[in-house]
Amino acid sequence: MRALLGVVFGRKRVSSVGSHLKDLWMLALPYQVAAVTTALVAVGFTKLFVWVEHRNVAMITAHPNWIFITAPLSFLVSWWMVRRFSPMAGGSGVPQVIAAAEVADDAEKEDGSWRFLNVRIIFVRIASTLAMVGGGGAIGREGPILQIAASVYRVVHRLLPPFWPKVSRRIMLVTGGAAGLSAAFNTPLGGIVFAMEELTRSHIGKFRTAVLSSVIISGMTAQWLLGPYLLLGYPQLERVGPSFMYTLLAISAVCGAMGVWSGKAVLLLDKVRRAIRGRVAQGTFVLLCALLFACVVRAFGPMSLGSGEALLDQYLFGAAPSPSVQDVAGRLIGSIVSTGSGSAGMLFGPALSSGAAIGGLFGHWFGVDRGQLNILVLGGMCAFLTGVTRSPFTSAIIILEMTDRHSAILQLMYAAMIASIVAHAIDNTSYYQIMKDRLIASVPGLRKRLLTDES
Repeated sequence: MRALLGVVFGRKRVSSVGSHLKDLWMLALPYQVAAVTTALVAVGFTKLFVWVEHRNVAMITAHPNWIFITAPLSFLVSWWMVRRFSPMAGGSGVPQVIAAAEVADDAEKEDGSWRFLNVRIIFVRIASTLAMVGGGGAIGREGPILQIAASVYRVVHRLLPPFWPKVSRRIMLVTGGAAGLSAAFNTPLGGIVFAMEELTRSHIGKFRTAVLSSVIISGMTAQWLLGPYLLLGYPQLERVGPSFMYTLLAISAVCGAMGVWSGKAVLLLDKVRRAIRGRVAQGTFVLLCALLFACVVRAFGPMSLGSGEALLDQYLFGAAPSPSVQDVAGRLIGSIVSTGSGSAGMLFGPALSSGAAIGGLFGHWFGVDRGQLNILVLGGMCAFLTGVTRSPFTSAIIILEMTDRHSAILQLMYAAMIASIVAHAIDNTSYYQIMKDRLIASVPGLRKRLLTDES
């Protein structure tokens, strides 16, 4: 009898373990499918973006005055696609992901997150971003990839059949943003920290497994397609002494402040555009932004075009880089006008080139050595990105992973810390948080429902 009971209870125990493993596998599968899909889309989009950007730079370099044709055309086409097909596909992309994660409600069958992340947004975001960079717009691909990735995760979640074990909608969206950043920069640690620091601002305990697995799978898929690349390569660095930190302090403070003011300038343009009524009037505003951008490119040179990767390559790897005030002005004004026009734009990637331009200029003024100049360039990138995002850990880790220069980790953390202090002294609320609030407020009834839920 005892043996019979042992067999029965043993079978139940095995059955329970098998059922538990099945549930775990079914819970993990949506994240894995979404991660692979995200990596494939991100790699394809990146290749298209870079190809279009290079074609435009080559054309404008050969025929500078053509910018007065290509810029207005691309700005208007990008704005029209966003306005006509999906208004939430405009602007940065990161605030949309933050807003979707905030309004996500697992208790309801459908919630407001679908307005910020969906299938249409994926296609409109890709097309409008390519149209924008095709005319030379000073935008990056990172923000669009984040919104595209989160949309992929949102779509996968929505397609789950009723019998599937319950998967948290909010965790899917946060995980999508992290996987998107990992695929965009090839920075898996940056994706994890970004999820903690920017997308949730809370402890990672509730979603650590989902984020880790998705970041790993999307990153490995991207590396399988592109190889184990570094986005910025291996810049030469030199040992620095304590006195060097005063130079880095000055650069970090300036870059942090400029990151804040760049965000404020974009918010001002966005506010003006939203206040304009009528399609023709808004189109005229976009056209004026495009003409201003064309004048910036003509006045300050082709370094103002695109994502700014050409500037990063010259400053970090050129035999004799020549940083200038023109590069700083072109990157700053160009990215502000491009993002603030209401077309597909992004401050995340251009923040790196803007910070590099400022860091390189200060290094040129101080007459530092080549390896020390690279530290100032990387510090400026880290500080400017911190000023925009208010996410110092994310900024430092992203720069570290893009360059594999572990010897500079203390300088990067120092630059991020100084920039964070300066940025919070100027304004305690980041550009992303303000844009997120504007996006939520633009959806009728969504803010009211959130306030009701909180009370």
